[in-house]
Amino acid sequence: MNNTIIFYIMGGSAGLFVLIVMFYVMLSKKMQKSEYKRIQQLQQGTKENKFSAEILFQKLYLTYIRIPFIKRYVLKIRRRLEIINIEDEYNTRKGTAKILTKALAFLIPLLVITILITSSNYLMMFILVIFEVFMIDTFIDGSVDKIDDKILKEQIEFFSEIRHAYHEFNMVEEAIYQVSQDEEMSVSRQGQKIYEILISDDPETELEKYYDIAPNSFLKEFAGISYLTKEYGDRKVDGASLYLKNVNNITQEMQLEILKRDKLNYVFQSLSLISIAPVILLEPLKNWAVSNFTFTASWYEGKPGMIVQILILIITFVAYVLVRRLKDNGSTGINTKNTENPWQAKLYKKKFVKKIVDLFLPKKGTKEYRKIQQYLKDAASSSKMEWLYINRIALAIVTFFASIIVFSQLHVIAINYIYTEPTTDYNVLR
Repeated sequence: MNNTIIFYIMGGSAGLFVLIVMFYVMLSKKMQKSEYKRIQQLQQGTKENKFSAEILFQKLYLTYIRIPFIKRYVLKIRRRLEIINIEDEYNTRKGTAKILTKALAFLIPLLVITILITSSNYLMMFILVIFEVFMIDTFIDGSVDKIDDKILKEQIEFFSEIRHAYHEFNMVEEAIYQVSQDEEMSVSRQGQKIYEILISDDPETELEKYYDIAPNSFLKEFAGISYLTKEYGDRKVDGASLYLKNVNNITQEMQLEILKRDKLNYVFQSLSLISIAPVILLEPLKNWAVSNFTFTASWYEGKPGMIVQILILIITFVAYVLVRRLKDNGSTGINTKNTENPWQAKLYKKKFVKKIVDLFLPKKGTKEYRKIQQYLKDAASSSKMEWLYINRIALAIVTFFASIIVFSQLHVIAINYIYTEPTTDYNVLR
């Protein structure tokens, strides 16, 4: 009985398999005759391969934006690139992910090696990790600056083509449209945007908006003179077109700017890294001095040695910041911070914090209030008075607790040194 049931099951399974095969063959023949085959032919050559760098960078961007620490760098790079890649979300995300991936590919192995080598010396580990973070920050800014420099150099050729096109069409908007069709140049996106402004219903308002997002001042000037020429017409000055003369003047200014940037890059080449070098050499120098001159151990292990090392760290950090400021070429780093709703504004909305900050704020109409307000205007700062005082209070709190920690640690070092101070050894060299 059992054998019969097994045979029935096997026969039924075989019959079902034959039916499935027959159904598959019939369906394949029907699909070959239908529109499906034509759709497949149309799709050939349009599908991406299984591995695509374009898709990979888009997915990496979505991953990076979810990681808290990395998100800060994503937004920083993005705010600079979206000025360059105007209204091009795809290329902005791709460029952001590409720069950040290169930085992380260099940073992560370096961090692992640093932790493995300095696992027994936490001070040295901390110093090297801070140094590497600064180095990556420099690398990221340098990568975006290269893109901005590339656009500035492309503008020389772009304006040259504009001059030729203007001679041909004798119309500003047509000349810009014609030259902006070259998609190989990154600056073509800016040209298309300027063309859209010139043919819009309210070009003056659109032009004001463009002034806020233009990558550099030269494109602002070009957009301005193009609008004026379109609205009021061109005129001859000494037998030459005033519009073309202005374009030539902008081109000359750009050439001077390129020379200035090249000189800055040459003068400050690797200077940011050199400014942090004292921090790296701090611990090796200490080990060398202690191993060769025994009396220096008492100095390094005491309070004076710790104070000097802390001062070196602070001076090195200040030197690094100053070098970065001096090297700044004023490119797309307009203001990459969130100025609409920063952390100060979010904090000030809390009632408890608002009450405390209001205690320190000068009253409106007082001399102190007008003075600070004037300072903010002179500095062209977008910060509000409340945000400024939140910064001051936060800095005071951080400085207070940092000072307590440092002085407590110095006190512990002094006590420990008194208990463990070795007998004086008059041998200068071992």
